[in-house]
Amino acid sequence: MRTTLLVLLAVPVAAFAQLKVASDTTLASFTHPESVGCDPKNKAIYVSEFGSKLAPLEKDGAGYISKWSLDGKLIEKNFLPGDKGEKLNKPKGIWVQGNRLWTTDIDSAWVFDLKTRKGRKVALPGAQFANDPAVRGKALYVTDNRGDQVYEVEPADFLNAKSEPKISTVFKDAQGNPNGIWPAKSGLVVGGFLAADQPRAIYRIGKGGKPAAISDPLGRLDGVYELKDGSLLVTEWNSGSLAQWSKKLGMHKLAEGFKGPADFCAIAKGKGVTAYVPDLVQSQVRIIELR
Repeated sequence: MRTTLLVLLAVPVAAFAQLKVASDTTLASFTHPESVGCDPKNKAIYVSEFGSKLAPLEKDGAGYISKWSLDGKLIEKNFLPGDKGEKLNKPKGIWVQGNRLWTTDIDSAWVFDLKTRKGRKVALPGAQFANDPAVRGKALYVTDNRGDQVYEVEPADFLNAKSEPKISTVFKDAQGNPNGIWPAKSGLVVGGFLAADQPRAIYRIGKGGKPAAISDPLGRLDGVYELKDGSLLVTEWNSGSLAQWSKKLGMHKLAEGFKGPADFCAIAKGKGVTAYVPDLVQSQVRIIELR
């Protein structure tokens, strides 16, 4: 099922790129999608789906990653791990770079080759709720929301490594409850997520490893994406929205009506950006054109 909302708008002149919604398309053929990864080179997106009930810690082997075209047409439902690979349970965040795709699954991290579909899993010692991955340099970073920590995995591309990758903890127990993560120009940026009545902020991880808040407590933050002007796109559960945040702007809601806006991806295009935002609770993905 597919519904489309078109909005005509006049963009005001501003000192920074304050975005507005130009179109909003809803795709509804999913089973609890938690994350979308963008692959503009191959004109595709990848969606991690629980595949069964909304039970993010259940190891039932029902999860998979589906492949879609950029305009929302299904290419292959069980693209990863495929019929021959080890089963996924509740895959969450996705990061795509080159011909590699990384994802998380409760207490582990995966890397896949997008051409051969070969995959390799590594356990994250002590992980409680491995959530979002991001690659910066030669390292993979993974948030553990409930464990209140961020892992560093080296090398990031451990698919064909002869030995096990080195796994360390960037920080732990800083009361940031990191969820989404992005390798921003100024360093790793994470959004915090705990409870509706315990809002968390946006944090930057400095050289010492400890996260420092760069915003006020904003709510339950999930996905994070840095725009060209340095402002951030974030998803937030309390308001059920995709929003734009900057120190000057504060939190500016762009698209609402989500019940579980989770880890998204975005593709810059001209003066705008296209965001692919999953709604974990409503089993939808929305394609939101921003100008």
